[in-house]
Amino acid sequence: MAEVDQPAPQFELRDLRGRLYRLQDYRGRIVVVNFWSAECPISRDYDPYFNEFVDRYESQGVTLLAIDSNTYEDEAIFREALSQRSLKFPVLRDPGNAVADLYGAETTPHVFVVDREGILRYRGHVDDRSWRQKHPTTNYLELVVRALLAGEPPPVRERPPFGCTINRAWDP
Repeated sequence: MAEVDQPAPQFELRDLRGRLYRLQDYRGRIVVVNFWSAECPISRDYDPYFNEFVDRYESQGVTLLAIDSNTYEDEAIFREALSQRSLKFPVLRDPGNAVADLYGAETTPHVFVVDREGILRYRGHVDDRSWRQKHPTTNYLELVVRALLAGEPPPVRERPPFGCTINRAWDP
């Protein structure tokens, strides 16, 4: 499992068009890895936020990569979700949950922030939303990204994730 303040596990994944994305290619940028789902309503509810996030931070050297690791979301489900949403960030396929397992991702969304040097600086929930608290009062992702952009240590390093469980293949 990926540990905060340690080098982020490297990965190579493709999008539906076959384009290869490698974490190492983003060295020098801050990378937000967001575990995403085509079917999870919580993940879907965060899509507009992540589109706005890309608009605000991409020009400042921040990249968002979404990863779909859900075993039971086949290509047809994946394509349908992408056709219905106007996403401003790439969504990569993680066959066999390899990257989700490498990072210890549990839910969608579950975000991991990698600094410019390739060190994992945050893992957890986007904000403090929960089943009981529908509107966030603290956005952890923004706090971490702003600190890293300012060259400061993140004020929070880890928060429990909140969302739908990533569906992994079950092999009895």
